[in-house]
Amino acid sequence: MPDKTTRRLLMVLAASLLLSSCSTSDRGRATRDLYPRWEQGVGAPEAADFMKVVVPAGAAEVNGAVQVNPQEDVYLLSFVTDAKKAVQIAEDLRSEKPLRTKAVDLPPDQELFGHLGLPEPQTLKGARWAGVCPPCVKDHRRGSVQWIDIYVYDMADGKARVYLHAF
Repeated sequence: MPDKTTRRLLMVLAASLLLSSCSTSDRGRATRDLYPRWEQGVGAPEAADFMKVVVPAGAAEVNGAVQVNPQEDVYLLSFVTDAKKAVQIAEDLRSEKPLRTKAVDLPPDQELFGHLGLPEPQTLKGARWAGVCPPCVKDHRRGSVQWIDIYVYDMADGKARVYLHAF
């Protein structure tokens, strides 16, 4: 059995190790990246490539972003195109149900498309939506995509804004 001095020395050593491990952890936390964060220098081309979506020739206001998260990144893509092409893009996603207006669509938990300077599509009256799980519908073109939401918001002159959100 250790004597009193040895026990005290062991307790002081254990306490100092515990304190130093906590302070090291806090310093490491300060230098870690915070999540979520927007990837710099990444935009529409990378988002379209991830989703395997072709932005139509002549599309306007093409914009995209990637939000980095600990588990899965979020890809955003938006553009304005002909309303017929917007519907074709939605159909190409192979959703089990066609584009439709939701009876109730709650605003998102966080701002996503606001990062691109756009209103969130769920807040736009009359925006049509479809969602698809590419692996569920055996869309092998999109094997690394777990889910895609598409919103189509009809505008004037036969144009529509397409919003795509994928992870």
